Amino acid sequence: MSNAAKRPVCATCSKPSRLCLCRRLKSPPIENSIHVTILQHSLEKDHPLNSTRIAVIGLKSLSVVSVSDVHYEAEHGRLDLDIDIKTISKGFVVKRSQKKTINGTIEEFELAIPPGTALLFPSDRAVDPHRIGFESEVKHLIVLDATWAKAKRMYHENPWLKLLPHLKLEPEGTSLYSEVRHQPKTGCLSTIESVVCALKTLGDDAEGLDGLLEVFESMVADQRRCKAEKLSGVAASS
Repeated sequence: MSNAAKRPVCATCSKPSRLCLCRRLKSPPIENSIHVTILQHSLEKDHPLNSTRIAVIGLKSLSVVSVSDVHYEAEHGRLDLDIDIKTISKGFVVKRSQKKTINGTIEEFELAIPPGTALLFPSDRAVDPHRIGFESEVKHLIVLDATWAKAKRMYHENPWLKLLPHLKLEPEGTSLYSEVRHQPKTGCLSTIESVVCALKTLGDDAEGLDGLLEVFESMVADQRRCKAEKLSGVAASS
């Protein structure tokens, strides 16, 4: 019997049916005023602790774009990386195509970058939106979903990201992820924690944002419980 037959999966949140996250939402999808685009590394989608799935079921104004590592023969269309700030502020379109090294297939994505777009990424030039009054300017937020090492690689392999204003968060406390997934340094947050924190910081007062964190907390609790069950099973069999 296949794994799929043994473990039915929810088509919406991609979790095993018995651990479905959809039913844990306490309200309908949130009407967030700032659109969120998540650039998700291709290896993150099926990770059991990936939190983008919570954003997918919980936010109405959301896009998820799958991005792979650039191995070779990657092109970004005719985007001029020397264009001035005034031109960038009017928006632009990103087109990327890449030939995969394994099977030679062409992988493409096209993404419209509207006026008022900012990137959530802690680069050296990133700023705290609270300190510069960014709240009223950001209409579209781009977030990278990957391990920290892969997020940095995505950033450098997609040079158009460097054209955008960069925002950083100064979270209070530690991520719930720290209990079940390695964090490279203090202050790192999961994708859903980053999205919720950023939306609040930017002045999006949509009701229900904290509810998304409650769903994330329950997902982390599931992982802790599964880990404990595995350990107890190993102990019992030894």
